[in-house]
Amino acid sequence: MAQHIARKRFGQHFLTDGGVIDAIVREIAPRSGDPMVEIGPGLAALTQPLVERLGRLTVVELDRDLAARLRTHPQLDVIESDVLKVDFTAVAARLGSTLRIVGNLPYNISTPILFHLLDHVAVVHDQHFMLQKEVIDRMVATPGGGDYSRLSVMLQWRYAMHNVLFVPPESFDPPPRVDSAVVRMVPLADPPAIDIARYGDLVQTAFSQRRKILRHTLGKWLDAHGFTGTFDLQRRAEEVPVAEYVALAQAVQ
Repeated sequence: MAQHIARKRFGQHFLTDGGVIDAIVREIAPRSGDPMVEIGPGLAALTQPLVERLGRLTVVELDRDLAARLRTHPQLDVIESDVLKVDFTAVAARLGSTLRIVGNLPYNISTPILFHLLDHVAVVHDQHFMLQKEVIDRMVATPGGGDYSRLSVMLQWRYAMHNVLFVPPESFDPPPRVDSAVVRMVPLADPPAIDIARYGDLVQTAFSQRRKILRHTLGKWLDAHGFTGTFDLQRRAEEVPVAEYVALAQAVQ
């Protein structure tokens, strides 16, 4: 079979380090019959050990040449699509269970993918993703540090997250110019009820000018939404814990 050349427009970097692959599989801990979906299987480096343990695996692949190769594997169900257009809720309904989702996400669109999956979190059991290390640092960051960001606040209200594995550039072909890592994301069993659209708007406004105190950014947003409660606006966005953002969104509702 002809060698596949990584396509820059798809952000393709293929995992080739056997030791790293084994470590990722151990972190995922697949069990026979688990309803699992892999995003961006590529050359099947992770796909093969997963399907050997699962028995069957659904994969989402945009590259039509790679999708054609994957269809030759009898234990794979191939969804040839942009992952941002995949209805994971419908996939879960078809499989009759909540989903375990894994993947080496394209680094150029990793954040949009995470937000797309947030829309389907109700049908997710857990997620394991390889991402750019600095993105994971932001995902798991705590208030007060430079990594604490909109991404931290948007994801932490709904997931418990842990950086579980460091992956160096030489583990890939071609090697990316950044370090990578693997994150485990487990949906919270009893998340606070909020209007996610309003929460997203609130958080985006708060971090729109993160060097300024919130009185100059979020204060105006709260006035426009008729907020009459109390909230300390003499802080910067990065100093406010997730729980306070959630409580504020609930109060505005």
